[in-house]
Amino acid sequence: MTIVTVELLTVPEVMTRLKVGRTKVYDLIRTRRLVSIKVDGCRRIPASAVWDFIAGQMEGAA
Repeated sequence: MTIVTVELLTVPEVMTRLKVGRTKVYDLIRTRRLVSIKVDGCRRIPASAVWDFIAGQMEGAA
């Protein structure tokens, strides 16, 4: 059995990493540009999803 560790971030943590506001993070989630899950009603974003979003933005800028 393989155990995979996934770092889940809160919205404020994503805000800090992306240097954007709360509304922008929720907009990215709503438009499915940033993957998220709900854990007992709390929104969580995998750290890998943040990196995927950044990589996608960099590809689009090039």
